[in-house]
Amino acid sequence: MAEKTALAMRRQARFAPRAGFDPETVKELSGALNLLLADSFGLYVKTKNFHWHIGGPHFRDYHLLLDEQAAQIFAMIDPIAERVRKIGGATLRSVGEIARLQRVADNDRDFVDPGDMLAELREDNQEFAARMLAVHNLCEEKRDVATASLLEIWIDEAQRRAWFLTEAGRRA
Repeated sequence: MAEKTALAMRRQARFAPRAGFDPETVKELSGALNLLLADSFGLYVKTKNFHWHIGGPHFRDYHLLLDEQAAQIFAMIDPIAERVRKIGGATLRSVGEIARLQRVADNDRDFVDPGDMLAELREDNQEFAARMLAVHNLCEEKRDVATASLLEIWIDEAQRRAWFLTEAGRRA
């Protein structure tokens, strides 16, 4: 029994609070960041899905735009996960966990009109920016300036993606 308790304590110590945060703060911040991480994966896959399946007279422009946006979203994934680990939390472990946590709705339809693709991604990016802002507010409350700083850049990027999708979706 003592051996099992020692093993449990060693496992728990691996996730001991770092960066000066108490265990409850680590739990709150990690939980919020893991939701953003799942959303990042969901938004990345959805953006790539539309990138692969877009068509029409503006194919090249839309295809390249969505590829650029997917790359930007993908670039956030590792820093979010690493931030969770830096503060002492545990991060996502599987595709199943991502599916359970993501709030970005999948789109599995066989055909989606290019204009609808752009509009759907615009809304997703706007919601993603709003969720990041909520996490930013939590970071300010918990005095996690490092995470707040990262989020400021990513909020701006999500707002920019939404703006580009809005402009690209305008009818001439």
